[in-house]
Parts: sequence; C-alpha cells; structure tokens
Amino acid sequence: MPTPIALIDCNNYYVSCERASDSKLIGVPVIVLSNNDGCAVARSAEAKALGIKMGDPVHLIRDKIERHGIRVLSSNYTLYGDMQRRVVASIEDYARDFEIYSIDETFIDLAGFEDRDLVAHVRAMRDQVLRWTTIPTCVGLGPTKTLAKLGNAAAKKNPLFDSVADLRDEAVRAWVLDRFAVGDVWGVGGATAAKLAALGIHTAGQLRDMPIKQARAMGSVVLERLVAELRGVPSGVVETIEPQRKGMAVTRSFGTPVSDIATLMGAVTQYAMRAGEKLRGHGLVAARLTVFFHTNRFKPDAPQYSASRMVALHPMTNDSFELVAAARRGVEHGWRDGYAITKAGIMLDDLIAAELRPRTLFEGDTVKRVRLMEALDSVNSRFGRFSAVPATQGFQRDWKMRADMKSPAWTTRIEDVPRVRA
Repeated sequence: MPTPIALIDCNNYYVSCERASDSKLIGVPVIVLSNNDGCAVARSAEAKALGIKMGDPVHLIRDKIERHGIRVLSSNYTLYGDMQRRVVASIEDYARDFEIYSIDETFIDLAGFEDRDLVAHVRAMRDQVLRWTTIPTCVGLGPTKTLAKLGNAAAKKNPLFDSVADLRDEAVRAWVLDRFAVGDVWGVGGATAAKLAALGIHTAGQLRDMPIKQARAMGSVVLERLVAELRGVPSGVVETIEPQRKGMAVTRSFGTPVSDIATLMGAVTQYAMRAGEKLRGHGLVAARLTVFFHTNRFKPDAPQYSASRMVALHPMTNDSFELVAAARRGVEHGWRDGYAITKAGIMLDDLIAAELRPRTLFEGDTVKRVRLMEALDSVNSRFGRFSAVPATQGFQRDWKMRADMKSPAWTTRIEDVPRVRA
C-alpha cells in the first residue's frame, strides 16, 4: 500500500494571519492588497460573499469598499513568513516528514501513522494549528500528492467533508474526481486542458480513465504520471530536501516612478544586495546576472521603454558587492533619459553549490571577502534587513513600494507586540 500523504492548506492565509493579532478584523470583510497596494490578492469569506474577486484592482472597487465597510490592508510579508514558521512547528508532531509547497500549503508524509485513524489524526493536527496560531485549515488525504491536493480542494469547497477529505476511499475518490474540472487538476495547464477537452475529457475522473499510452503521446511523461497518480499510483514522494535552484530573482514595482539614473541605481543596488544574501543563504553562487527595468506597460499613452542587460560573472560569485558592480554596469548600458521607470529587478542564472564552483587562476584569496559577507549578513540579521548597506543604495528610498495600510510586525518586532491592559 502506498504511504498516505496529506496536504494541509491554510484558509484565506494572509487575512487569517492579520486576524491572529487584530481581533477587530474577525467577522468583517477584509482584503489584502498586492505589492504597491494594487490588487486584491487575499479575501476573507465575507469579502468573497460581497463579490470581491481575486486580482480586482483596488481603484475599481472603491465604491464597494466604502459601501460595505471592507477593511483594506497592505501585504505584510514579514508577518506571513513568521506565521508560516509557526504553522509548520505546530504540525511536526503529526508527521514523519513534510514538504513546504507554498507559504500556505504543506505536504505531510504520514508513514508510521498508518495504524491510526488518519482522519482523526489530521483533525487533531488541524486543532493544534488552530490553537497555536488561530489559523483555520483544510486537509486532503490520499495515496498520492495529486490526490491529496484534490482532496484538499474538495475539503475547502464542499462543507460535506467538514474540512477533511479522505480520498484513500475509492468510492469517495470517484465521487470527487467525477465532479472536478480537468482544468483545475494540479499540473494541468490551460493548453493541456484545451487538448483534453477536444478529446472529450472534461473531468478529473475522465482524465484518470485516459489510456496511459495516449497520455504519454499527448503530454509526455508529465501527463502520464498525472494519470497514474489519479489512479492512486504514486510517482513522487514528499521532498524533505529542497531541490537545488536553477535561478533566482529579486524584483519590485516602484511606489513612485523613477526618472533619473541615480535613483534607479539605488534601487538596483538594494536588489543586488538582497540577491547576494539569498544566494549565500542557499549556499549557491551564480554565473550570470541580468538586470532589467521598464516603464508602465498598462499606460500605452505614456512613453514606453524597457531594457535588459546580462552580465557574466567571472568568477562565479555570491558576493553582494560584486553583484552590485555587475548590476550597475547593466543599468549604465541600458539607461535612456526621458522615461518613467516603474519596475526593475535582478535575475541570477546558472546557480551551483558554492563548494563546487570552478576556481580561476587570478581570483586570489577570497577568505577576507567571505568573512566580510558573513559579517554583513550577521549585522542585518541582528538589527534588521538593510541596517548595513553600501552608500550607493542610499537611505531615502523614495522609490520603495507603497504599503500605506500595512499592519504592524506583531510577531517579529518587540515594539509592535500587542499590549494588553489589566
């Protein structure tokens, strides 16, 4: 028998995190906005009931916000990341291993717990998450990751399951799959869904019954494995070791358009510093850096410009100062006067483990620079990100993202810890 797998998913995650520290948000419609306070990316059940859709631009729903008293918040990623850590800590007693799939979803390997009532087991896990974090969850159970994912969706959408759907039962599995649109199956993209529809395959149940050879002919081994997983044959396991990353990016939209190169240099310097920090955190080095920036593509009447410059890194590096120098060269080559830049970013490619990087003849002793980067990371970890920065980054940062309605850092900054009066 395959090892049972569960997927636990936090409901309305960003909103639930905000409610954990601000009880005034409970029971009222709440939405959380994307970067620069642009669109709704998280909605409470009350907001969904009022017709707020995922991705609705906030300026188009102002009347609805005012009419219904919807609470609007900027994204607070520091809070959401810390709450994720707390959620994971609360499920550790209920799993052999786990794989963090996204900030609000975690796959759980239940090997060793097969002799228990697993539905009762995961319900106890949900209760512990709720006690420790106040965040409500749904859980899907299945013999494969795909079926656990489908079970989770069923648990979330259908109150019949009371937040836990067990797709190990073949009758329950068949009932769910016959009612699940093929385009909503994990791993089925829009193009594949259109091809399947042309063959008369519209549900997950019909995809399960697709001949394996036909699946491979149409969608290669990926679709073949998906069909097998829908039949209860696992093709993947819970990955407890994160696969090595092939690329990395740090990108941001500006709260205020940038029209001079000095300001853009400050922003790109910050992104390169952050990219170096991320590389070192994963024990990686990069061979190529690409810097890009562009105007607002959604304003066709305004002058449009975009630039992208790739810089080779010799030797391969994760040194933030070397990344800054490369990024600045890219900006200098791509800059043109007369445009209002609204977004920029850094992308790093060809990543390998730092200990495996090829050495060059003239790179010299790198020990001092390694120690400098370690000291920089230590200072910024202890006193807050960007406490120590190069002067070229600047200190005003007028271009930073808008977050006018951001909640306090309730769980990570001592000054923001809620105070309870006796």
